[in-house]
Amino acid sequence: MRLKGKTALVTGAASGFGKGIAETFAREGAKVVVMDLNGDGAQTVAGAIGASARAVQGDVTSRTDIARAVKETVAFGGRIDIIINNAGWTHKNKPLMEVTDEEFDRVFDINVKSIYLMTQEAVPQLRQQGGGVMINIGSTAGIRPRPGLTWYNGSKGAVNLMSRSMAAELAPDKIRVNCVAPVIGATALLEQFMGMPDTPENRAKFLSTIPLGRMSEPKDIANACLYLASDEAEFITGVVFEVDGGRTI
Repeated sequence: MRLKGKTALVTGAASGFGKGIAETFAREGAKVVVMDLNGDGAQTVAGAIGASARAVQGDVTSRTDIARAVKETVAFGGRIDIIINNAGWTHKNKPLMEVTDEEFDRVFDINVKSIYLMTQEAVPQLRQQGGGVMINIGSTAGIRPRPGLTWYNGSKGAVNLMSRSMAAELAPDKIRVNCVAPVIGATALLEQFMGMPDTPENRAKFLSTIPLGRMSEPKDIANACLYLASDEAEFITGVVFEVDGGRTI
């Protein structure tokens, strides 16, 4: 098992990519803390995984909740080896002038500030124990943006770049930081990204821009994170790993 003896904290893990990551990590031997604003959903995921998982209800935009999640992860596993900053949000696909202040702030709070808060609260622990791995879930939207998601695209561009800068600054502490950039997936946010009903015809418009002909799935993102979190990737840091079926070619 590729993560045997390791402990991971995964945010936004009650559904979608985060759920897939948590399940995959547990299957590969890790203890996993499932953090989500949806406490019942987090409990369901952790319960299905079994004794190697714990649920933590929390808001990634709250320093108090992030600090508590880090503390509970260390208490559960004795240390915190892997952090997956997966929780994310988007405004609805619409003209950039129509996005409200509240929508803009929510997108940047969840997608960007949450990583700042996690870094502030987790890095002292990672330094104390001699290193660790952080993986941020960015997006191809921050590499090849589409109209209608300008401010979301900007938030994910920040995640992509922050990950590289964090990697450079934290490397002396033996903390590896990488980014996984998925193409659109069939998650709960799909209709928000598309800005239209999720019909076969509308999906086809998006699939036509992906050379491999399908959307990303939780297993795709989970497997990329598994590699980057494992000791097999011990010399890899500062990478923005596009998991996109060729979308950004």
